[in-house]
Parts: sequence; C-alpha cells; structure tokens
Amino acid sequence: MTGPSNPPPGGHDLGATFGAPVGVTPARALKPRRRRSGLIWTGVGIVLVACTCAAVQVGANLGYDDALVSLEAAVDQAKDSSLILDQELIALDGTLTVASGIADTDSGTLMDAASKDALVAVVDEAQTTVADGAAVREQDLPSSDEKPTWAWELFGETTQLNSDRDEADDLNADFEAAGEAAASAADAVGEAGATAVASAADAAAAFEAAHISARNLDIIALRSAAEQVRQSDGTLDETAAAAYADLEAAASRMLVSEQAELADKSGPLYNARLEIEAFARSLAPGVLLDFDWSELVNGYGYADSMGGFATWWYHDPGYATIELSNSVAAYWPGARSQALVAHEVGHAISVKCDGMYDDSTAENIEAWATAWAISMGFNDVANGTSAYGAPPQSMIDAAAACR
Repeated sequence: MTGPSNPPPGGHDLGATFGAPVGVTPARALKPRRRRSGLIWTGVGIVLVACTCAAVQVGANLGYDDALVSLEAAVDQAKDSSLILDQELIALDGTLTVASGIADTDSGTLMDAASKDALVAVVDEAQTTVADGAAVREQDLPSSDEKPTWAWELFGETTQLNSDRDEADDLNADFEAAGEAAASAADAVGEAGATAVASAADAAAAFEAAHISARNLDIIALRSAAEQVRQSDGTLDETAAAAYADLEAAASRMLVSEQAELADKSGPLYNARLEIEAFARSLAPGVLLDFDWSELVNGYGYADSMGGFATWWYHDPGYATIELSNSVAAYWPGARSQALVAHEVGHAISVKCDGMYDDSTAENIEAWATAWAISMGFNDVANGTSAYGAPPQSMIDAAAACR
C-alpha cells in the first residue's frame, strides 16, 4: 500500500529529526559550544578574583610601607627632640648646681634678702622642672615589628603603625615642651642668681664703710672680689660663683679682723683711739689706713713724749699702716697730738701723690711729711718741725697739691 504510513498504535511521533539519516548533525549538537562559553566566563572570573586579590595585597603592602615611613619619620623627630631635652636638662642641672652653691654660701652679710628669696624660689621651681623633664624623658618611643606577609595581617599592622606614629608625635610634643620648660627654668635661675650676686657686690662699698676698722688687706680682698663679681656681667657660671665665694670670704675676714682690731684698742683710751683714727682718715680720704697702738713707738711714748711711725705701699690701691704711741691718745685732742698724726698721714698720703717729691732719701721723706702737715694747717712743732726742722716753702707748696 502506498502513501503515508500511520504511526504505530500507542507510539510517539518523534518528528523528522529523530528520523534523520545517520551522519546528519541534529540541531541540538550546538550545546557543546554553550559549555565552552561558560568555561571562558569562569576563567575570566577567576582572573578577576586573582587580580582583585593581587590589588588588595599590593595595596596592603603600599599602605603598610607608607605607615612605616610615617612612623619612622615621627620617631626620628622625637629622638631629635629627646636629645635637645637631654641637653637642656644637663644645662639646667649645671645652672642649678651653681645657683644652689651660691644660695648655700650666702651668710646674709652682703646679699639682698629679697634677691636671696627670689633665688631660692626659682631654684625650687627648677628642681621640679628637672624631675618632670626626667620623667618625660624616660618614656620609650614605639618601634615597628617585622613586616607581615598577608594582606589581612598587613592591614592590622598598618593600623598599629598609624597608632604608633600618633604616639611618637605625642612624645615629640612632650619632649619639646619639657625642653622648652627646662630652657626657661635655666634662664630664670641664671637671672635670679646673677641678680643676687650683683646685689652682694653692690653692697660691698657700704659694708666696707660700716667696718672701717677691718685690716687693709681684707678690705682690698673684698674690693677685688666685688669687682670680679661685677665682671661676670650678669652671667651665672662657676667663675661668678667662685668670685661670689671669694666676696663672702673677704667679708667674713673683714668682720674677724675688725673685731680683733677693736679688741686691741679696748681699754681706757678706746674712744680716743677711735677718734684719732677717724681724724686721720678724714685727712686722707680714699687712702686705706691701718693703725697699731703701742706704749712706745720709735722710742717715744714715756711721760709726755709722743711717737709715730708710718709704712706705706704704692699698690693699687695704695695703703698704709700708722703706728702711734698710747700717749697720742692720752693727750688727744691736743694740738700736739693732731700735728703728730697729721705728719704720719703726710707719709701715708704719698700713695696718692707718687712722683710729686723725691723720696730717695730719709731726709726728703720726713721733710715732705712735715710740709704736708703744715700745708694742712697744723703748725704745732709736733708736725715734724721739732724733729726734722722746717721744710722749704717750695716743698710746702708742692705738698699743698697732694690731697
């Protein structure tokens, strides 16, 4: 029977495709090409993930490196500030040593009390500054650990490095502040110390005037030490401290020698002796005079006789020692006593008038002293005339220029 065949009962019509001849590619053979496309996208995804991971790793490394550089820079700056702090603390400690020594040396003899109190106050404050600065200096600077490998470790360590950098910045600020405080304290101590020692030097002249009976060499030592203090020119250092110590020592020696001198003059003639010494100093202002009293001087002093003897030194300043017999005080304020004292002062004042006369012979020396007493208006023969004769008028005129 010809014509289309009927499908078998209960069967399925699979269509022409299933009935295609062998060797003919069916339409569904394209599916393998879709699987290859999926693999490509998977590979692309893997590459993207790898690139992302690499980028994250690189970024983590770069971030870590930047943080490390910042930390190291902050630490270096803090180290520089710590070194400056060390230097300021050392300088302050040295200034404190000098100032404390000066405060301890002060005996209350010369230094102004208010200046001393100010010095003690700033020394106390500076000592606190030293302690505070030392405590700041003991703080340790942060440091980095070994660089980790993986990104998640790098991120954590970078955070720590940034925190350490902030800590280093804070420490740097602390070091700088402590260094500035130490420098300011050193300036304050130096200024207060210089003011204190200057007040002592300024008081030396009044102290000398109040203790005029002290021995010449002790007075000269006081003047020299006071000048050394003035030459420090407001600088508080070991040289100024040494000069101040010398000044205090000289003032102390003056007090001791004055007491010794006054003790030697004690007795019934005490007041007369002091009046005579003041009288002699009034005749030759500016000349340092020591006085020694004895029963006999130059073989004179018994009965109503009087003896005197002078020794002088052409130094800067010049000074002299006048020896007088007790009888000069016993007959004071008689004209004889005044004239004899004036004669001895005529010798002593030679330290101010060096070169005004020929002092190569004893005769000229005595004539000069006699002429000087006469030029001062002391005409009693005890002026030297009775012992050495009347000097020429030319010498009296020359002596009148020596004041």
